[in-house]
Amino acid sequence: MTPRQESPSVGGSEQQGRDTVIVGWTVYAPPGTVIRTTDRARIRGVVCEITGEPGDWSRSPFTGTRGPIQFAADRVTG
Repeated sequence: MTPRQESPSVGGSEQQGRDTVIVGWTVYAPPGTVIRTTDRARIRGVVCEITGEPGDWSRSPFTGTRGPIQFAADRVTG
């Protein structure tokens, strides 16, 4: 799991209305994990929504081992 930061564009409406804070993570789950965009995940004690389609790294062409399932999880407040 790695943290993600989303920065609003300078001078844009998102920067002017700073009442929304988005905290997000990129999560690498074990191969075979089933994640849907309607699911939620608890990350570090915080319930997050899955955003976007999960990515399957498939199999390595060199070793044949399966790679992780990657997905984005966001907590939106404000």
